[in-house]
Amino acid sequence: MKKRRPKRVSVKTKAVLIVLLIPVAVIVFTLSTIILASIYNTDFIRKSASTLIDLSDRQGATHIPEKYIPIYKEAAVAYGIPWTLLAAHHRIETRFSTMDSLISPAGAEGHMQFMPCTFVGWSYPGCTGLGKGDIPESEKTDPAVIEKYGGYGVDGNGDGIADPFNIEDAVHSAAKYLANSGAADGNYEKAIFNYNRSDKYVQDVLYFFNEFEAVREQSETLVEN
Repeated sequence: MKKRRPKRVSVKTKAVLIVLLIPVAVIVFTLSTIILASIYNTDFIRKSASTLIDLSDRQGATHIPEKYIPIYKEAAVAYGIPWTLLAAHHRIETRFSTMDSLISPAGAEGHMQFMPCTFVGWSYPGCTGLGKGDIPESEKTDPAVIEKYGGYGVDGNGDGIADPFNIEDAVHSAAKYLANSGAADGNYEKAIFNYNRSDKYVQDVLYFFNEFEAVREQSETLVEN
């Protein structure tokens, strides 16, 4: 009786196995490094875990909901900034308005998370500190009051009310703020930092801005061809 020769694994199969094993090896190596390093540095594991979470969050929900794109584009044209920058801010601020509450613990309100005093104007009586202020709801959304006190609130849909909880008003208001902060001149990092004075915030918004810009350019190229 002839002995059966073991089946030879094809070169193609080997290549596929190698490709599949590389990510596993990277994860094992990363986790091993974190565990070993944490023995000597307790802060390292917290920083590493945070980085892994950030990367996971960045890779998720990168698709822009179609219903918002016309609103971004309209506001972007009105204030001379890229619509993808507005999309990036919307993604970071409220994950495209999917957050359970559109009011932050600090008091920022609406789809694009404006502090009331920024929306109505810092010269409004009682606007101090972080900008939560003591502003009646009737005045908080009144375009005349906002104009008087130099706020950034905008009546984007023309209904006579500037409401941070209305998506059109919120996006137009964000566009106005970003444009006045440097985005209209191409100073995107400066504008983003003024929106939220955090280096990490700037990096996060720029990440999605660049991602959305790449998708936009690719889509426009396909349409042209």
